[in-house]
Amino acid sequence: MVKSCDASMLLDTVGDVVSEKSDPRSFGMRNFKYVDTIKEALEKECPSIVSCADIIALSARDGVVTLGGPNIEMKTGRKDSKESHLEFVKTLIPNHNDSIPSVLSQFNSVGVDTEGTVALLGAHSVGRVHCMNIVYRLYPDVDPTLDPDYALYLKKRCPSPNPDPHSIEYARTDLDTPMILDNMYYKHLLQHKGLLLVDQELASYPTTSPFVEKMANDNNYFYEQFSRAMLALSENNPLGLDNGEIRKNCRYVNKLE
Repeated sequence: MVKSCDASMLLDTVGDVVSEKSDPRSFGMRNFKYVDTIKEALEKECPSIVSCADIIALSARDGVVTLGGPNIEMKTGRKDSKESHLEFVKTLIPNHNDSIPSVLSQFNSVGVDTEGTVALLGAHSVGRVHCMNIVYRLYPDVDPTLDPDYALYLKKRCPSPNPDPHSIEYARTDLDTPMILDNMYYKHLLQHKGLLLVDQELASYPTTSPFVEKMANDNNYFYEQFSRAMLALSENNPLGLDNGEIRKNCRYVNKLE
């Protein structure tokens, strides 16, 4: 989403580089150590061949399959950014409480249409969300669009209106099939059990609600649209060798290695 599929998000703060990870919109990103492990193994076998951007894209592909989703045939050959794009994170990364028109506009700017955007948000079928991104729907009053029983569950997971961002205070996005990428996400939206505001508004916004209903009723259709959108996102403005490089270490541009 930020400029291109170029692994700029992996860069640590060092020298003149200020990491995109330092922005609040990057809250919750973790386990970069696994990317480091993959990169180290690749550099031993075929040095300076596989970019960190390709590692991210192919790891996403394999993660989808591991979670029971479709196999997506992704292209390779991306190059890595030589700079961080911290200044663009706030404007290019959708936020959990952004309006649907804003989210649609942001995804459309990288080649993902409305149908594809609804499908990509289906990735919320797995994973969990920190309470700090939920409590505004629970306190001081419960969001009336929330199913009352679901709201009670969320209040048990998030008992304070001021959660500690450094504590393990999370709620799962899907209580029925939490580790399967499937269309249960859309079924929950129709039951008013969308965890984030942007989730729930998908089911009520006129442009997106028909796709929510169709994906809730047809898991294969969801997979088809999810695969199409993932491909579009993975091919967003890839860097060529003139503008990018293949980092030796995914955390640093080569001149700082």
